[in-house]
Amino acid sequence: MDSEQRKSALALIQQALPDLDWTVQAPKVKRLSRDFHWFSPVLKQQLENKQADAVVKPRSEEELRLLVQACVRHQLPLILRGGATGNYGQLVPLRGGILVDMTGFNQVCALGDGVVRAQAGIRLADIETVTRPAGWELRCMPSTYRLASLGGLYGGGFGGIGSINYGPLGAPGNVLSVKVMTMEAEPRILDVPAPQALLLHHAYGSNGIVLEVELALAPAHRWIERLDVFDDFTDALDYANAFARSPGLVKRQLALFAAPIPSYFSHLNGHYQATQHAVISVIAQESEGLCTNLLAKHRGQSAVRQTADEARDANASLMEYCWNHTTLHALKIDPTLTYLQTAFNYNNYRQQIIDMAALFGDEVISHIEFLRDNDGNITASGLQLIRYSTEERLNEIMQIFRNNDVKINNPHVYQIEDGKQGEIKSDVVSVKKCLDPNGLLNPGKLRGWEVRDTLTLDNDPLLLADQ
Repeated sequence: MDSEQRKSALALIQQALPDLDWTVQAPKVKRLSRDFHWFSPVLKQQLENKQADAVVKPRSEEELRLLVQACVRHQLPLILRGGATGNYGQLVPLRGGILVDMTGFNQVCALGDGVVRAQAGIRLADIETVTRPAGWELRCMPSTYRLASLGGLYGGGFGGIGSINYGPLGAPGNVLSVKVMTMEAEPRILDVPAPQALLLHHAYGSNGIVLEVELALAPAHRWIERLDVFDDFTDALDYANAFARSPGLVKRQLALFAAPIPSYFSHLNGHYQATQHAVISVIAQESEGLCTNLLAKHRGQSAVRQTADEARDANASLMEYCWNHTTLHALKIDPTLTYLQTAFNYNNYRQQIIDMAALFGDEVISHIEFLRDNDGNITASGLQLIRYSTEERLNEIMQIFRNNDVKINNPHVYQIEDGKQGEIKSDVVSVKKCLDPNGLLNPGKLRGWEVRDTLTLDNDPLLLADQ
């Protein structure tokens, strides 16, 4: 469908649904059609001229249902938007269409003993505002938790704060079910339990409209946030590794930053020297006393310490210096930087981290997040900063990591299979065929859809016939 055809279809939809909350002014539509894909100079160039034709903010499931019906009738693409904190152009429309702002769906639907169900547009921090008084907190959330939506995390996120205990969001047991709306002429509402629900996870909203997510929760703790510094990178690594591998230390977050990354944390400058390496940890109050000997053993020094309550009151949590927030802080100081996403081998990640740091020197600066993988192994993922020169050199760096048995989850591509998923998955494509038979949801992001005729697809991938 070309731009004139989309324009005509949009006019007909607006005429039929004038009471919806429409945004059609081109500058505002363009702004809303952006996420943090500009972290990548490659994606920034590729997606620069891509935007929606209009934005709608539904106020109810009925308004969303009417919009879906109209888009199917006129074959106009529909793209979902949460907090727009993603990094891969997940919400950037490749083929125009209507961008759906889901932030009006922002309620906690149910809170039970260790379980919460909430609407997709709710901010993650707002979920904890409800769960913490009852003694529970999120198991996994990104560093952008104050802005990021639940649906956005589900559609485009991976791990984050809490992953040191519970693994990434997609690890078995973290997500219990999702409620979805189909992209059909007569939209259906479906409750999809895990593990089938995970077929819509990290699919960029391309194979179903997620309305609600049911999550398992973790017991809430009184957390202490720490930033400790080291003159030697290996000392910092060994401290973080010992911390990660101490099962009795109750923790929520653990990250390692090679110099000069801590110097990019401008609000914290003055607490340490620019040449020092840092470890940020979030540790339970009852476990913090054990840090003293561990820190002394690895020749570290305490630089910043605050309670989580103090951090919330000051809007200055150290958690917001971790994961891809690190990249944001660095880019504010040096906009020529970009980043990688690497997954080390759980059997020898310590040596891999040392070897790759030595191999690249200052061109690739180590930022390491410690977590459990889907099988429960303690491991490490990198969000290394790159001194960017050319796309060719960037690709060369990624290949060198692969050649050294370090997996790359390429953040410089916008198609799902070229990034974290790594391959075309017929079951994910089967879900799209089941829930979005016309291929109207976020078209162009799921490469497998373009070759669906060559795949063996399941007619009932969500086991709907058994419900």
